[in-house]
Amino acid sequence: MAEDSEKKEIKEASEKLKNYGWKNVTEKQTEEIMKYAEGYMEFLDMAKTEREAVEVTRDMAVSCGFADIDSVDSLHPGDRVFGVNREKSVYLAVIGREPLTEGFQAVGAHIDAPRLDLKQNPLYEDSGLAFLKTHYYGGIKKYQWTTIPLSLHGVVVLTDGTKIRICIGEDPQDPVFLVTDLLPHLSAKQNVKKVAEGVPAEKLNLIVGSMPLEDADSENVRKRILAILKEKYGMEEEDFRSAEIEAVPAVKARSLGLDRSMVAAYGQDDRVCAYPALTALLRLQDAPRTAVCILTDKEEIGSVGNTGMESRNFELFLMKLLEKSGITSPYALQKMLSASRALSADVTAAYDPNYPEVMEKNNAAYMGKGISIKKYTGARGKSGASDANAEYVAYVRGIFEKEGVAYQSSELGKVDEGGGGTIAYILANRGMDVLDCGVPVHSMHSPYESASKYDIYAAFRAYKAFLESM
Repeated sequence: MAEDSEKKEIKEASEKLKNYGWKNVTEKQTEEIMKYAEGYMEFLDMAKTEREAVEVTRDMAVSCGFADIDSVDSLHPGDRVFGVNREKSVYLAVIGREPLTEGFQAVGAHIDAPRLDLKQNPLYEDSGLAFLKTHYYGGIKKYQWTTIPLSLHGVVVLTDGTKIRICIGEDPQDPVFLVTDLLPHLSAKQNVKKVAEGVPAEKLNLIVGSMPLEDADSENVRKRILAILKEKYGMEEEDFRSAEIEAVPAVKARSLGLDRSMVAAYGQDDRVCAYPALTALLRLQDAPRTAVCILTDKEEIGSVGNTGMESRNFELFLMKLLEKSGITSPYALQKMLSASRALSADVTAAYDPNYPEVMEKNNAAYMGKGISIKKYTGARGKSGASDANAEYVAYVRGIFEKEGVAYQSSELGKVDEGGGGTIAYILANRGMDVLDCGVPVHSMHSPYESASKYDIYAAFRAYKAFLESM
């Protein structure tokens, strides 16, 4: 009888979900959504790089009672810990009542975003102007990165180990940087090129100066830039070789639309999912199964390297959880992974009526209709997808419907138009049940993406409901 009652409850909730969206939100709920979005926009402005996202996450976690996993000797239900991997990825956990070998609930997002990275030997002078050469990171439309204000974020590490933080262009008093473009009067040849070829990668050079240094024999402008770097940051030109400096849009996150119903900002792929995943875990009061939040690096270039999801450093974090929980069986890690469930929290393309030709309406995600679940991602013939089992999709649907979370089901676009991947297949390869579940976004990978505040809050509620479930 109890089972029949629960099924009836889920069915009734499912019927209500069909009408979810802004039109059914109460005034109080609207206030909650708007307030949540304010915190999200503050996070975006503070976390424009993966290093900054980790730093902000660590501060938020500590303020919510989380401790570094390496600082604790033992773990018990209710304990809250985190582990940082090389300042570029971070894992957090709330220890549940169930044994770790029975598995955990995880929400995983990535905190890297498309950008322009400085090359290792970036500085040069040409025709009385100083430039920094860049190498774009992730899939971008190169023309979108010209003639917009850019800021520089990152670190320079000297050979003695000194780490110098760089952030230029965010303060209103700071200078900004720019990639120039041709004027329309002289761009006849450029205009007939394919969009992808209109701005070659080697022309994505940042202009950084034009004032010559007095008493210099040659390359006067370049030498002035070096003198400024030496004076302000104590770095020599050779120190660019051990630097990680990223050029990102020097723009703040803003409310979009006269009704302020959306967020416009840089880096929403995938921080629009990372922030709800993080805050869902931070606000978790009780976890029947251990709840985990994964914020990883390098997804935009294949999840590679020792800070990407392909790395075994996440498993090292899990091994520490097992060890400090008193579990020493050699099979414990794989048993735990095989019993675990995850949501791959990554964005999807929102239907754009300006470009309907690439979308299949019945299977598109729409802004303002809730979080989107994707049974599979990949390209064309599902290449690179994990393709979740129907049983697991039903399990996730049941959680959302029972908690009244607005959700929709979608694909990235028409089958042969292209595609994209997430970290889902990597978690699935380790034996976990995984489903892609994220926020629909317009203008993905552009310098200024947009998303619905309703969907962002729905993501928070979805991830929290998932982390709290058995």
